[in-house]
Amino acid sequence: MKRENVKVRIAEGVVFDTQILANPANTREWIVMFKKDAGRSFFLIDDQDEIDSFPDLNSLVDELRKLGIRRTEIHL
Repeated sequence: MKRENVKVRIAEGVVFDTQILANPANTREWIVMFKKDAGRSFFLIDDQDEIDSFPDLNSLVDELRKLGIRRTEIHL
């Protein structure tokens, strides 16, 4: 799910179960997964429809705050 879609959904009142995970392709990076009810889940993706990864956990948390995410789980 792209950033703009996340912002729109949050503005509509959609609540995501947000999780930060180590990137399986590069465990020094972090990725974000959004889970919705009914078992559907989405990754945060960039403008090229690639899974967005972050080398720094702090910058990722800042990015989630900008999107309107207030809670997240971190899986080490």
